[in-house]
Amino acid sequence: MPDLLPDSWFTRDLPVLRAVARLVDSPAHGGAPYLGQVVPASGLPRPQVVAAVRGLVDTGYVAALTNVAGDVVRITGISGEARRLTGLWPTPQSEWERLGEQLAARAAGAATEVERDRWRALADAATAVGPDAGALLMSALIGGYVPRAH
Repeated sequence: MPDLLPDSWFTRDLPVLRAVARLVDSPAHGGAPYLGQVVPASGLPRPQVVAAVRGLVDTGYVAALTNVAGDVVRITGISGEARRLTGLWPTPQSEWERLGEQLAARAAGAATEVERDRWRALADAATAVGPDAGALLMSALIGGYVPRAH
């Protein structure tokens, strides 16, 4: 489609969001880094960081303090969705993958063949459930709600 603009999410906005999330989550910056700290943390030139931050503010991923001219001076917070996108908070999909990794590790490190078979059976069952249903289960667990059997 020739009228579409080039992608900026993967090349500019997401790397800046990751840098912002690292800085906001770091106690060294008090949770509110200045734009001048985001630039080197992102590895991108200042004009690209400014454009990315503006877009991230406009879409609600990032909250910012601006000066009277409307320029972003300091990042004051990030949304829950930004925390999930950057990996600070779990997603149902990431937790399902972690469960699979844990089951494989438990099977590999089992002390007995019986224990190994049990862990493998559980891993096989998780594989059979599939990532979509598994993500739904993890969503319920992350949210603190597990439906009860009737």
